Amino acid sequence: MAKSQQTFNKSEKEKKRLKKREDKRKKMEARKLEKEQGGTENIPFAYVDQFGNLSDSPPDPADKIKVKAKNIVLGVPKKEEGDEEEFDPIRKGKVSYYDNSKGFGFIIDTEDQEKYFCHVSGLLDEIQENDKVQFELEKGQRGMNAVRVKLI
Repeated sequence: MAKSQQTFNKSEKEKKRLKKREDKRKKMEARKLEKEQGGTENIPFAYVDQFGNLSDSPPDPADKIKVKAKNIVLGVPKKEEGDEEEFDPIRKGKVSYYDNSKGFGFIIDTEDQEKYFCHVSGLLDEIQENDKVQFELEKGQRGMNAVRVKLI
């Protein structure tokens, strides 16, 4: 005699499937009943107040602010001559580490205390550790590099 092929897992899956089908049928009947009774009056509204927050009550007309269409600026305003900040590409710093045999080192910027890599190919003068230098920044493979480094 062969065993029944109905396992516990199969029967549980079948029960879940039947329950899901029954729930779906009940929801469909509830929607039909609501439609017959005229359920369109129960639509909730969301209002936006003068601060941009959502609320369920309409905003007060006294708080309304009138804006003229010609006062709305689209895009970025044009820059004028005096608006630009002067950017000095030359920075000052101190050599924190430099290895002559390997030909590279690091410079700490005096303004923002950032550490920048410098290579022997970007040097104008010979440098050693603790020297005060002036340099420019250039984008490298792994970040910003100090180039055109010279002693102060």
